[in-house]
Parts: sequence; structure tokens; C-alpha cells
Amino acid sequence: MMNKSMSKLVLDDYGSYLGIEKGCFVVKDKHGSVKRHPLLEKEVGEVILRSGNMVSTGALSTLGFWGIDVLIQTQRGRPVATMKSLDDDSHVKTRLCQYEAYQHEKGFEIAKQIVL
Repeated sequence: MMNKSMSKLVLDDYGSYLGIEKGCFVVKDKHGSVKRHPLLEKEVGEVILRSGNMVSTGALSTLGFWGIDVLIQTQRGRPVATMKSLDDDSHVKTRLCQYEAYQHEKGFEIAKQIVL
């Protein structure tokens, strides 16, 4: 989950590159401009990658290690995949709660109240 102080790192301009150098995420665009985002300052909470950009495997493994979610989109912005850390078990907790709600009919009662 992203903190308010964290930002999204968005690569939506065709021809950009995301890499990792000396403890910083490095974004290079097709015009040669370079932006650095220090990893230890924990300013990056999510990365959005649009088709047409390049990413180093080093950057991907660092994103996974630090638990930073990655959203992959088509060139038109349609989400097609996500990458999460193997340690991220938030979806497991959600499924367990859904299963418990189903077993105890709590989910049916909540749905009935919403409809009413």
C-alpha cells in the first residue's frame, strides 16, 4: 500500500527507460533527460509502465525486493498485468476473509442490507 508521501513513477512516454544505478531508480527519456529517484528515501510507492518503454531486470528485481507494485499497461493505457512481491500476501488475507464470510453467511446478510 502506498503512503501519502510516496509517489507513482510513471513511464508513459514512448522510448523511456527505467533502470537502477547506485541505489537510485533512473528514468531516461528518448531526449536524453535523466531523473533519479533515491531508493532509500522510499519516495516511489508504485510504478506504472506503458507499452513502448524499456525496463532493466535489475530494476524489476529491486522493485520486487522492496515490495513496490508495478502496473503494466498497453500503449492506450489499458491495464494488462501487475507485478507484486512474492512476500505480498494481502490478497491471501482478502480471500480468507471472503471465504469466512461465505461460510458464516455474513456476506449474504451484508448483500441483503445493501440491496434493501
